[in-house]
Amino acid sequence: MRLTPTERDRLLLFTAAELARARFARGLRLNVPEATALVCDAVCEAARSGARLADAIEAGRSVLGPDDVLPGVPDILTEIQVEAVFDDGSRLAVVTDPFGGGSLGEHAPGAVLPAVHPEPVLDSVEVAVTNTATVPISVTSHFHFFEVNPRLSFERALGYGRRLAVPAGSTVRFDPGATRTVALTPIGGARVAIGFAGLVDGPLDAQGAFESAMERARACGYLGA
Repeated sequence: MRLTPTERDRLLLFTAAELARARFARGLRLNVPEATALVCDAVCEAARSGARLADAIEAGRSVLGPDDVLPGVPDILTEIQVEAVFDDGSRLAVVTDPFGGGSLGEHAPGAVLPAVHPEPVLDSVEVAVTNTATVPISVTSHFHFFEVNPRLSFERALGYGRRLAVPAGSTVRFDPGATRTVALTPIGGARVAIGFAGLVDGPLDAQGAFESAMERARACGYLGA
């Protein structure tokens, strides 16, 4: 049987996760590699089962709590990244607070969220964007800006229903640690956002669509949400 490099990596991850499950079943608290493998495997399996990106991230976050891992592990693993294969292609899933199971402060499950309303999507706006990641992040012209990389910090509500105001096919690069102000213009046509990060997956202007997208963005740790 011939396997691609991606398939081999997935098999290695699954094997590590199985070892972690066996040790966990024996009552052992998991170390960093074991916890990482288990969370990543949960994300990949959720994606394989047809889950959207936001739901797959939640699946990874719900696997372990702080009492399931060795002391100090939650301090080391504050974020876990894994490339998973979804129905519409491969995407990078970023699991923030992977051992919280709801330790999102004021946004924990059951908390009362403040009402947030989107700006009317009628014209272009300018927004200051800071790349908090350690690598450059590029965004294409027609990507729904609300759903760009969660490590880009900006007022997410302003990105809802908008894209970069740049020529079609071009990209804008955000360098690590740098802040760049960009113009955003309303998405035209039928105004339907399918795919991207899976925060909307439907008509942008449907009743409750914005509020649901904001809840998913908060749950997945998107900065500025």
